[in-house]
Amino acid sequence: MKVVIDTSSLLSLVRYYLPFDIEGKLKKLFQIKVECGEIIVLDKVAEECGYVSGGIVLEKLPFLADKKNQTKTTELFPPKAFFNMLDFQFVNAPTKKKLNDSEFEARKAAYLENADAKIILYAYTQNKLGNTITVVSEESSVGNDDKMFKKIPTICSSIAIDCIQLPELLQKYSELDVRY
Repeated sequence: MKVVIDTSSLLSLVRYYLPFDIEGKLKKLFQIKVECGEIIVLDKVAEECGYVSGGIVLEKLPFLADKKNQTKTTELFPPKAFFNMLDFQFVNAPTKKKLNDSEFEARKAAYLENADAKIILYAYTQNKLGNTITVVSEESSVGNDDKMFKKIPTICSSIAIDCIQLPELLQKYSELDVRY
């Protein structure tokens, strides 16, 4: 199973799971999964991890800062269909109505450069190529905080991309022996 993971999931891993990983088994498993490409960390996600919460993710998971463990997004270009989905399917319509065309285009261009858009575009592109990619995100599909574009789980649902949260991912790893 291949997954592409977002910043919020990595932050949750560091804040809520690793403090209980006394023997370092979870951290080691995560490192192995990243290094073998089962967990895909996009360069934009790693970059975002560098400035979210004081860079704690890269501090606790330094292997994520290694470029060989990151998937480049510089050559990831949205097809025309993706632009159409951005304009009509992914957009938060009430927020869009408040903007003129040039303001919307500017926000859309900025969105296309952020980690969330790159995650969705990567999964969409890979799935179109026949490579099944699941998105891992801690975002909730409820509420949108008046943002221009919908949240990752909502967008994934609308284009038939599997989206799970970190606990679901961890349950899939039989190598983990979690006890309470």
